[in-house]
This record gives sequence, structure tokens and C-alpha cells, in this order.
Amino acid sequence: MSSKAFNKRPLFFLLALLMLFCPPAWASPVQVTDDAGNDLHLSEPPKRVVSLVPSATEILFAIGAGDSLVGITHHSTGVRGAAGKSIIGGFFSPSMERVMALNPDLVIGSDIHSQAIGKIDGDVPVLVMNTRRMEDAFRHMELLGTLFQRQAQADALIAKNRRQIDLIARKVAAIPEDKRKRVMRLMGRDRIMTPGSDSFQNEMIRAAGGIAPDFGKAGSVVPVTEDEWMAFNPQFLYGCGGDRQAAETFFSQDGWAAVDAVRQHRIYFFPCELTCRAGAHVGDFVSWLASLIYREEFSDTANEMLPRQVVQTRPLAIDLNCVDRARITTSIIQDFPNKSLIIDFKTPRSLVSTLEGQRSEVLTVGNHYSPPPCWALMPMGGLDPLYQCICPVIGKKRSSTAFLFTGADMDNLAVKKEIFKAMTVYALVTAGVRGNAVRMSRDVGNYYEPGTINMIFLTNMRLTPRAMTRAIISATEGKTAALQDLDIRSSYQPLNAAATGTGTDNIIVVAGDGPVIDNAGGHSKMGELIARTAYAGLREAIFKQNGIVGGRDIFQRLFDRHLSISQLVSGSHCDCLGEANAFAGKIEQVLLDPRYQGFLEAAMALSDGAERETVSDFGFYENWCLDVAGRIAGSKVDHLVDHFSGDAYPAPLSMALNAIFTGLAEKGEP
Repeated sequence: MSSKAFNKRPLFFLLALLMLFCPPAWASPVQVTDDAGNDLHLSEPPKRVVSLVPSATEILFAIGAGDSLVGITHHSTGVRGAAGKSIIGGFFSPSMERVMALNPDLVIGSDIHSQAIGKIDGDVPVLVMNTRRMEDAFRHMELLGTLFQRQAQADALIAKNRRQIDLIARKVAAIPEDKRKRVMRLMGRDRIMTPGSDSFQNEMIRAAGGIAPDFGKAGSVVPVTEDEWMAFNPQFLYGCGGDRQAAETFFSQDGWAAVDAVRQHRIYFFPCELTCRAGAHVGDFVSWLASLIYREEFSDTANEMLPRQVVQTRPLAIDLNCVDRARITTSIIQDFPNKSLIIDFKTPRSLVSTLEGQRSEVLTVGNHYSPPPCWALMPMGGLDPLYQCICPVIGKKRSSTAFLFTGADMDNLAVKKEIFKAMTVYALVTAGVRGNAVRMSRDVGNYYEPGTINMIFLTNMRLTPRAMTRAIISATEGKTAALQDLDIRSSYQPLNAAATGTGTDNIIVVAGDGPVIDNAGGHSKMGELIARTAYAGLREAIFKQNGIVGGRDIFQRLFDRHLSISQLVSGSHCDCLGEANAFAGKIEQVLLDPRYQGFLEAAMALSDGAERETVSDFGFYENWCLDVAGRIAGSKVDHLVDHFSGDAYPAPLSMALNAIFTGLAEKGEP
């Protein structure tokens, strides 16, 4: 060995030791102060975080720190990126045993979790986050950006939300004071309730330009008397999905039904993650709410604040000779950012569109996304007003353009490609299945809205008109197979029916330039490629838009069926259940056990089998239910208490729920 090589060895070992024992430059210490006034000093950003606070979870994913999360509540499982994260229970009753089993280096909680936080090992730091005001949302974005060293991402998120709220303030400022609407958040089940006067929810109403009620009562939720209700006389009411029960119960009664909002049918329901949280999407909700409160004013082009124009373009790679250019553009239309998939061809194309029929001489196809604030503002009266609204902005002619229209974000576009020998097929898919999924032949169609599953198929083969129309069937079969495999439920009959589509789905099939293909059916290679790209594209698009995956947790499976643990508990008439929230927490703890998850999943599968008349006898399953009830109770159970019966639930599902509820009631307090 040369002396030069030998002399380098000590330096090499010194560098190795430095790398081993010294943290990298990017892992610098962090210090923050939480909402309880506690100072947290950490040597580096946390890497194993359990979040008990859904709004914090949402912000972490939004700023790109989602990989640090190892545990979340079931209220956050629908957030994109949450698939595969461990579930530690619900917001009100997290399992601290499961929390500690995840070996966290940080737990994020709130004042509601004070008792649970007291059980955390003293060596594990706790970050307390309480949301009482809208401004807390921005402070939390900044705090988490600092803690996880994602300051730039947090600043961008804050700026986006503030721009949205500032725009609404400018638009509302142009509305005369005497035209402002009285707006109230509807809450409650067996009585009418609303957020207290100091709640961030009333701040969101005011940010949207509404006049919020002030009954002189503070708190997150306060009761409303009939006299207070009628004196305020709301002109616009809104709630989340669970609040429909109060609406159905009270709004047929004289006093409650006499207010303007009920008489004029101005009652709206939003996703709970928007109404009940001040988090990463506070600006989105304020914008959507304002567009519904002031639909007429916002629809008037004379009141628009921003010029209609394309503000951003990003290219999209499609390797087909007939394609000249493909991209996704963001444009300002009606003051809100719309997004369009635009594909230009080198020469005019023939195509088949389920929205417009057969078209020829088409130079551009695309898929246009309108965000929620635009849904109530888009022109009515067919396709021409939509094209007239969009084409001038993106610089296209109506006569040579074929578009689909959707409420699914173009950022969640799935692009799938399949090749067989000389054949190439592309599927460009957007999808959303929350709120509009249906089972054809079972659900009643009452209205039309922009498409929710849109698919565009491109190929290098010259498809005949016969092949293009047959391709629609192949694509639909692939779509339906994906929905069935994901167990997407009908929005109208979620307990009894799996969805076959969304009721507003559309397809475009474009002919290419290659050899002539006259068959795109199930026994043809072209039909196979179309079905495969449809299947894969739809699964990916649903995951991107709705966060739905095949192996999702039991709480999401219940949510898909419009069920929640709290609703199941409050809907039970058994006197032995005791305090509802405490019992709901016990149900959640049971369902964290994989054995009981599987038991309830089996009930769901049997329920679908019974609906399809492929399963008829449940005698053996009844024995299983008794066994499960006994295992939960810790002693033999001879019969199940009938908490859930009648036509409201499929028989196997009601049996399973009765088993779980009976077992816990028999067990009593530990």
C-alpha cells in the first residue's frame, strides 16, 4: 500500500464518524410554542407523528409533511395520502394504547384530549392545537410549517387561502348592505342548534358576506329556541350531512318552517371537513359558501373582479402521431380558477362523444373542471352556453372543439397507456364518487349536473364509427368493474346498492391515423386495451380525487354507507347505553380490533349478497353474531338485543351491529 493511500485512511474514518454522529445540515433544531403556552424544543423535525386533530392532519398533508404521520383518527382517513396510516380511533376517544404502540416522537392534540394526553409517556412531546377563531387556522399553518421545516409550503398555503378570502371580501363589498343575507349554520339531531357567537364557524359566515346570528351564547354548539329562530329569520341555511336529520324533523313544523330559508328552499349541505374545520381549506369553503349565498350577484359578469384569462399552462406528454400538443391550463372564469385538459390534433378528427354524439372535423378535445364556487354560477340551458363561457378564454372555436365538463379537479387526472404490438391506447380519466354515485336501474334520476367520471380515449388506430361506439361499452364495463372492486356505494341507496356509475358520466373516443380497426368489443384486443385503461385510470383518479382505495378501513366503509358510530349510537333507543359519546368511543375501540373489522366487513358482503339474492339463509351467521357478542362481553350471550331492525338496515348488517352493541352493553364498565 502506498504512503499516500495510507495517509488518507484517518481522514476517511474521521469523515465516517462525523456522518454517523452529527445530524445532517437539513435536520436543524426547531422551537415552537403551542396553544397551551408550552415551548417545544426538538433537535430535528418530528418523523413519527400521531395526530389526534383532523385539521392539523389536513395541514400536514397540504404542506408536504404527510410522510411524518404514523397515526391519525378515522376522521382523517379520506384525506389524500392518508391511505395506509394507522388508525388510533376517533377524535373524541382515541386509543392511547394504540398511540403509544406507534412509538411517536410527537403527539398533536387539543384541549379536548387533556385526559388522554395525561396518559402519554413523559418523554413524548405533545403539541396542543385549539381552533376557536378563523385566524387560528393561519397560525397553525405557520406553526406546523416551522415545526416540520416546510416554511415555504406553509407560506404558499397561507397566501392561497388569504387570496381567496380577500377576493370574496372584494366581491361582497360591492353588494349593498340592505341586500346582505342572514345566514345560519344548522346543527343538531333532536333539536335545532348552531355554533356559538364566538365560534370560527360564524366568522366564516361573515367572511362569506353573510349576517351571522348572535344569540348571546358562547360555545362551539348552542341550542336555539323557536322564538330566537323566528326572530333571526334566516334567509340561507347550511349544514353538513348529519344535520339533515334536524332539517327533516323540524322543517315540517309551523314555527320552524315559517322562516325565509325554509320557505324558499335555500338549505344546503356541505362536506363536514369543510363546515366543521378551520384548516387548510378555509378559503375554499368561504368561496363556495359565498357563491351560493350570493348566486345572483356572483353570476353577473359586470360584478367580476378579475379578467377572464389563462394564467398557467403545464404540458402533458401523449406519444401519438396525431396529437400536436396536450396540456392542462388554469384560467380565471367568473373570478375563480378553472382547469382544462386540452388536446390539439394535427389534422381534424372524427370522434364519438356520449355528451354530443358523433362529431367530425374536430381539432381539439378536452375536459373542463369548474371548481365548487362556479357550480351554481355556470350558465344553464344546455352545452352551447358552457362552450360560450369557456372557448373564448382558452382560445378555441366551438365548431372544432369537443369537451367534457366535470366537478373533479384536473390536478387529479389519471393518464393510462396500454400497448399491444402496433396498438396504443391512452385513457385520460377524471373521477369523483362522493355525492353523485348511482346504481343504474335502481336509483331515480332527478337532475343533471356536470359529469363526475369523464374518460377520453385516444389511439393510434383508425377506429370506424362502429368501433368507436362499441368502445364505449368496453370502457363502461371497465369502469363498472373498477367501481365494484372498490365497493363504491350508491349515493341514494348506500346500504343496499353498489354504484355502477355516477349518473353524469361521459366518454369521448377519438379515431387515430393508423390501420383501420372495426371492432372494439370484449373479444377484441382493442376492446381489451380500452377496458384495461378505463379500469386502471378510474381507480387512480378516484384515489386522487377522493382518497378511496380498495383496502380502506372499516370507518371509511361505514362512511361510504352514510353511517357513523356517533349516528348509530344516538339512533339507538336502548336505555342501557348510558352516555352516548362514551359508548361511541367504546364502539370505536372494538372496531380497531382486526377481528371485529373483519366481522363487520363480512356483514357488508353478506348484505350485498342478500340484495342480489345470492344469499338467502343467515342461520350460521346468527351463531357467529352470538359468538362475537359473547367475546366482546367476556361471557356467553344467549340472545341479541334488537337495537337495529326493520327496513332501515339490511338483515346481516343489523345482526352484526346488534352483536357489537349487545356485547358492549353486557360488558358494562371495565
